[in-house]
Amino acid sequence: MAATASFSEDAVVVSRREDARDKPELASIQAKIVAKQYREALSDLELILRDEPNNTDALYMSAVCRRYRREFDQALKQLKQLQALAPENGRAHQEEGHAYRDLGRPDQASRAYARACRFNPALVASWRSQFDILTRLRRHGEAAQAKAQLDYLERLPQPLVIVLDLVSQGKLLKAEDLCRKFLRKVPHNVEAMRLLADIGVRFGVLTDAEFLLESAHEFEPKNVRVHMDYIQVLRKRQKFAQALEQAGRLLETAPDHPQFQSIYAIECMQTGDYDTALGLLDKVLEQIPGDPVTLTSKGHAYKTCGQYDKAVASYRSALASQPLHGEAWYSLSNLKVYSFSDGELEAMNAQARNDDLPHADRVHLSFALGKAYEDRNDFETSFDYYAQGNRLKKALSTYDADKMTDELRDQQRVCTAELLSRGERAGHPANDPIFVVGLPRAGSTLLEQILSSHSRVDGTLELPNIPSLTQQLRRRGRGGSEPDYPDILAALSDEELRTFGRQFIDDTRIHRQGAPFFIDKMPNNFRHIGLIHLILPNAKIIDARRHPMACCFSGYKQLFAEGQEFTYDLADIGQYYRDYVELMDYWDEALPGKVLRVQYEEVVDDLETQVRRLLDYCGLDFEPACLSFHDTERSVRTPSSEQVRRPIYQSGLDYWRNYESWLDPLRKALGECV
Repeated sequence: MAATASFSEDAVVVSRREDARDKPELASIQAKIVAKQYREALSDLELILRDEPNNTDALYMSAVCRRYRREFDQALKQLKQLQALAPENGRAHQEEGHAYRDLGRPDQASRAYARACRFNPALVASWRSQFDILTRLRRHGEAAQAKAQLDYLERLPQPLVIVLDLVSQGKLLKAEDLCRKFLRKVPHNVEAMRLLADIGVRFGVLTDAEFLLESAHEFEPKNVRVHMDYIQVLRKRQKFAQALEQAGRLLETAPDHPQFQSIYAIECMQTGDYDTALGLLDKVLEQIPGDPVTLTSKGHAYKTCGQYDKAVASYRSALASQPLHGEAWYSLSNLKVYSFSDGELEAMNAQARNDDLPHADRVHLSFALGKAYEDRNDFETSFDYYAQGNRLKKALSTYDADKMTDELRDQQRVCTAELLSRGERAGHPANDPIFVVGLPRAGSTLLEQILSSHSRVDGTLELPNIPSLTQQLRRRGRGGSEPDYPDILAALSDEELRTFGRQFIDDTRIHRQGAPFFIDKMPNNFRHIGLIHLILPNAKIIDARRHPMACCFSGYKQLFAEGQEFTYDLADIGQYYRDYVELMDYWDEALPGKVLRVQYEEVVDDLETQVRRLLDYCGLDFEPACLSFHDTERSVRTPSSEQVRRPIYQSGLDYWRNYESWLDPLRKALGECV
């Protein structure tokens, strides 16, 4: 079959790549490809790849040349290498689709195009090719969906198509700049507002994103894309009541629409109405029997409200429907107290051998297999799978450990004792919040469960308010007229500090049930203790700490839903722990007596003494319920949800030693912390 897509369509995209402009040799090679001088281009590319075998631009261009020369085996081999280096590179999957299309293998082409569109929804060529193939295969429902997206892209102004493409490549600053320029010319373009809001969400600037989407929704109330994005940002801002209201309005427009039912169910779960949520998910399953995503969502709902057996049954049903659904395998393992049967282990290994397993499913499956072999005491195989899952996850990350070190040391440079002393007179006087900080998997959920078992304390969530405020301050700094965060802290007025403190109290009120105190257990807030003290000087701060090897390896074994990118490499997490200890030591020096440090091992060894110590620090009378915290009925949404519903145990304290042979990079990175 002759190629139907000209390279010029691909070449235009490559010419916009930031890296290509930095490398004149690639630009000249691209010119040869456009001129159909494929042999000459390949010769040049081979020279580059000899010195830089992982050069993603060169691999992509080489694969394109080989496809045009009908050297399909070599092209596909290079694309596999490229996808291993950049799993979410949409054009790599698009080129794979072109290769399979030209080979006359439409099913494989369609799957590749689907991946391309998932990773980069701006790829017109992939949507068009997918529509053509699906139509020929008489898969009319899927073809209609592809046609709808194709029509959307063809209606979208070209600058916004480029914005969507840049966002998909992770080039957010360029995307933001282009989108803002377009909005200055067309101020009320709803799609531009929606795309700019999406960029804001990716930057963590949720306040601006909410404003943009609220405005866009007012301009076009029937725009479903805008409405769904608006609901999502309200949820991210943890404005659950408003998100539920908007989801209800969306559902009213089409009460039997399964996607709208699912969205409303999710918002019901966020507000604790699990009965309604589960009923709606059942309605979705009536229309889409065996849908693995919906069945997995049901499992999550059951898990959160403590119905372990029903959660297991839902996850298993998802896998019976779709054995490739990696999230369901991982969700079973993430129950922590679940053990896979021999048959399930065999099924997982069979899926792991499947070369067509999507990247995200392979990540989930790798962590699940790590847990399965861990439960069988086959620690070497277990570690191999944990390491594989982390490598796959890290391939998608831009985390820079040295940059994080610099950011944390900036806190020490800026937040001097003199600056922090302003908090006593300038901040909001409320003493309601109890911040539990530290590293993930350090015991913060246990401390929260203990404290929230007290009649005067509300447990909440890992609240996003402090990180969102830091992003807001960073954006002010990027405007050029003010310093960047954290330097901007010294420039804030007393009134601003009080206002930020009051806003925190007001915005978090929705999560409370009326107790005088409440917990915010966002662990990474340790980075911002200076800011917290300036805006809420009477807040309590508890540092949940655990043995460094145990804490770091527990984080390494955990696949987090989002964030915590430092956990996907042993050296990175070791460096992060070391930086955390250094910063906490500084806070102790600059704010003596401000932070209560609670060592996980001491809680396990002598629960009552540590509980009384916690309560004394918080100014609370002792209540026996805090010792029987595992009997407290509340929704727990962290990976430790099942563990904190059981009595405390000592058997896991030194569990990391089973993996000690493979943890040298971690030990080295931790340095004197060990």
